[in-house]
Amino acid sequence: MLKRILGLVGWLGVALVFAAVAIRFLRPEWQQWYSGLAIAGLVCTLLYILSQWREIARAFSGREARFGTLAVASAVVVLAILIAINYLASRHNRRWDLTAAKQFTLSDQTRTILQSLERPVDIKVFAQPDDFERFRDRLDEYQHATRQAAIEYVDAVKFPSRAAQYQVQSLGTVVFEYDGRTERVTSDSEQELTNGLIKVVQGAEHKVYFVQGHGEKGPEGAERDGYSTITGSLRDENYTVEPLVLAQQKEVPADASVLVIAGPRTDFFEPEIDMLKQYLARGGKVLFLLDPPDKPGAGDLTRLTALLNDWGIEVGNNIVVDVSGMGQLLGTGPEVPVAAKYQPHPITERFNLLTAFRLARSVTPAEGGTSGRFAQTLVETSPGSWAETDVKTLMTSGEVSRDLAAGDKQGPISLAAAVSAPAAEPPPPAEGKAPEDAPKPETRIVVFGDSDFASNAWLGIQGNRDLFMNSVNWLAQQENLISIRPRDPEDRRITLTSDQQRRIFWLTVLIIPGLILFAGIQTWWRRR
Repeated sequence: MLKRILGLVGWLGVALVFAAVAIRFLRPEWQQWYSGLAIAGLVCTLLYILSQWREIARAFSGREARFGTLAVASAVVVLAILIAINYLASRHNRRWDLTAAKQFTLSDQTRTILQSLERPVDIKVFAQPDDFERFRDRLDEYQHATRQAAIEYVDAVKFPSRAAQYQVQSLGTVVFEYDGRTERVTSDSEQELTNGLIKVVQGAEHKVYFVQGHGEKGPEGAERDGYSTITGSLRDENYTVEPLVLAQQKEVPADASVLVIAGPRTDFFEPEIDMLKQYLARGGKVLFLLDPPDKPGAGDLTRLTALLNDWGIEVGNNIVVDVSGMGQLLGTGPEVPVAAKYQPHPITERFNLLTAFRLARSVTPAEGGTSGRFAQTLVETSPGSWAETDVKTLMTSGEVSRDLAAGDKQGPISLAAAVSAPAAEPPPPAEGKAPEDAPKPETRIVVFGDSDFASNAWLGIQGNRDLFMNSVNWLAQQENLISIRPRDPEDRRITLTSDQQRRIFWLTVLIIPGLILFAGIQTWWRRR
């Protein structure tokens, strides 16, 4: 009787060890369970071995043992080969995303952020165990992209004290910890998770001011030509956004990381131009989005364009027309040039998306530069475009005619340019540093010949949002954020009618299994 009980203990030990291994791989968050099962299984197995040591020794000393030893040795060799293959596969891991929407492939932005981490980031998911899986697929990709990510799944219902420790208010909260900072996200989408990661890694926020007072587009405008959507994107990437009326200031605020001048309808006053010059001289960063003349609501911008001329950027008095047919891909006409060509620059690095600009003017680097400042083209239209100088006729009658003799310029046409140069007036050195040791800031300017491409109505066109955000990130010297951002996942659900559901049920549950069962019975009957 005792021998039978000990035999059952041995088999129980083996079963417990196998159960522990299965839980370890299938439910890694159940750490306390698989640890306990593994210990219990090893104890049971050890008890069986100690109680049966004579029989075990006798089994290994007989003739059968020699053949058994050979079999065991062969099994060990095969196991060693499998372990070596597994090791090589883990060291040279290759993964393929076969989904049509690439839903398991991280965006360039996410990969850039993860690979730039200088220290570990702790990611804790507070949810119920049944809800862990919807986070696991995405976060496993994060962990695969960097060794700096440590992920932990916490049952917020079972361990409420831990949830309270991290100020978790609701189930399904992801907490990021990095360098003593904490950020919380209540979504499993890549966009929200990466935005939370950006905020916790950056720490300090950067301030973006939208200049107002000349009919510019405001940051909170919810209408079609407003900027509320892009403002939300800026805040998601840890920017603070505020309006700024220059006429009410003595100078541009010192905390301005970037100034945005989006579609002014009237020119700036001389004192405002002087403030911009002083800001740029101190190493300021400005994004100009200037609509063409005679565009509805647009006016003369002589002083602004003269300021840009001083920085080696020429803004044309024209409207770019594109008859290449690329606009048909987006359902637009020739007055909306579509760009697919981008010159090498940090803003457009690895940028391969289409961008569209509604009623845009040319923005061209001055030939030979100006005062040692050399601008660079960012965006170009197709060869089938040109810069139309007869703007008034085009806007009133809609007629399109290319006349190079009258001053029209054949494409490709530059629609955006950027320039950078050392600041002319470095700030006072920090306390305790000699003036020659103080870092000299860099002035940066980006100019687009259109302000509509970043508006609510046009922001959803392929690369428009990324192009605007990359420009702001380059201006703010946040180059690690320049990338292609995550896209919203496609809804690929299939909606079936009740008749289709019945057909699938009959086919998969009754007909196919019934045929297999019938074939099995027929085979058995024949052999019988």
